Amino acid sequence: MTHHILIPDSVDQRAITLLHEAGMTVTAPGSMSRAEALAAVSQADALVIRSATRVDAEMLEAATRLRVIARAGVGVDNVDLVAATQRGVVVMNTPDGNTISTAEYTLGLMLALARHIPHSYNDLQAGRWERKAFMGVELRRKTLGIIGFGRIGRAVAKRAQAFEMRVIAHDPYITPEMAISLNVEIVNLDTLYDQADFITLHSTINDETREMINAASIARMKPGVRIINAARGALVNEYDLADAIRSGQVAGAALDVYQQEPLPPDSPLIGLPNIIHTPHLAASTTDAQVQVGVDAAQEVLDALTQGVYRNVVNPSVLNA
Repeated sequence: MTHHILIPDSVDQRAITLLHEAGMTVTAPGSMSRAEALAAVSQADALVIRSATRVDAEMLEAATRLRVIARAGVGVDNVDLVAATQRGVVVMNTPDGNTISTAEYTLGLMLALARHIPHSYNDLQAGRWERKAFMGVELRRKTLGIIGFGRIGRAVAKRAQAFEMRVIAHDPYITPEMAISLNVEIVNLDTLYDQADFITLHSTINDETREMINAASIARMKPGVRIINAARGALVNEYDLADAIRSGQVAGAALDVYQQEPLPPDSPLIGLPNIIHTPHLAASTTDAQVQVGVDAAQEVLDALTQGVYRNVVNPSVLNA
């Protein structure tokens, strides 16, 4: 039996070739409007998506044949998991493909923040030479607090240690024994806030983590802390962070993700000193995009042809 795979977002051609070579019928125009995707999804046995396609209750209702969704990437915020589970649709992600790109980008943001690299560049481009205005700090001997110690958090820790940073982490699902091999101390949030010179976020979004960086948590942090977020914009209350930067409690922040994307021009973060903005680039390497696309395609093939499901994010659907 030939299965129909719909890919409404852009993925690497190697992923599409893999599906074709396995005998699948593939619709992959490169990008589709929502109206086009809604019209085409009724014929799909599987969806391969990135972040641009929103698979909500409306789309799932139109997807009468749909069995699996593979997200080429980690986050599934754009998929209504409750509605998918109710309809018996298995949702999978590709957690490994973006790991190194995101970890490297996190270190890049940390270095840029510590040494004022974007701001000094812009200053020089404007014809100024103000060396004293951009006095930075070293990463060596600073304490890095990692919130969320999954694949990306662990990759960040390994790279930060190469800069001779002391690394502590908070993750309710990681035991202290599990971190020993990485020479990382697992601590509670109060300890992390009290000790960390830099804090980097790598948590998923849930009721406990949504806007966990807020006025109350920032007040518990070490004065002059620097915050990096290349995970999820919803982890940060942007108004509270802006206030903390203006007051000096937070010495600087480097953000790649936001509550609303694209970042609106009236965002409280726009125009602040000591803040670095990038437009959700952490996973934007050719290496990562090839890998997540191929991983997603392989997950779809395994699910449809062998009944093998990997990296399922709504596992209860398999027991229904």
